[in-house]
Amino acid sequence: MAKGNGSGGTVVIKKYANRRLYDTSTSSYVTLDHLADLVKRGVDFEVRDAKTGEDLTRAVLTQIIFERETKGDGALPLSFLRQLIGFYGGGSQSMLPAWLDMSMNSFAASQEKLKKAMGGAHPMAFFEAHARRNMDMFEQAMKAFTPNMPGMTTPPPAAASETEETPEEAPADDERDAAMTALKAQMKVMQDQLESLSKK
Repeated sequence: MAKGNGSGGTVVIKKYANRRLYDTSTSSYVTLDHLADLVKRGVDFEVRDAKTGEDLTRAVLTQIIFERETKGDGALPLSFLRQLIGFYGGGSQSMLPAWLDMSMNSFAASQEKLKKAMGGAHPMAFFEAHARRNMDMFEQAMKAFTPNMPGMTTPPPAAASETEETPEEAPADDERDAAMTALKAQMKVMQDQLESLSKK
């Protein structure tokens, strides 16, 4: 990893008002393509506003993705983009980043297996198996958040006086049921997509 001048060796990139980017580790102005190359090489960096010090890393990384998508190097399917937008503001948004992170890490760790699969079995078989593993991980994560899902062991019922629902508890149960219904619908869509891939 390249040596930087940020915390833990992180390279600090300063962004100026004229949108120019300055790499403090090399004392030179750089482009978004340079930052994309840093990502590919595993160099950890953060982008900060040159004047205020505000962390702009997320916005700049998103800008890199936007430029790649509009230049014809798109890697994000339309269905994925629509589903991702649909999660914003929903009850599952807080859980989505961790699941996406786990899924991407799993995919990155499978690159060698992918190369082997490309040399022998049909590549779609690899992608289908990987997608099914992601579905299993997603279901396990949801069971961890919702212990009363089918297949999970439920605790023995408490005494009647303890199980009586108060007016304050009812809305929470309704919200949980609504969230579970939405998640099951999303899982059904993903399952249908897997079945469609397996038929190709």
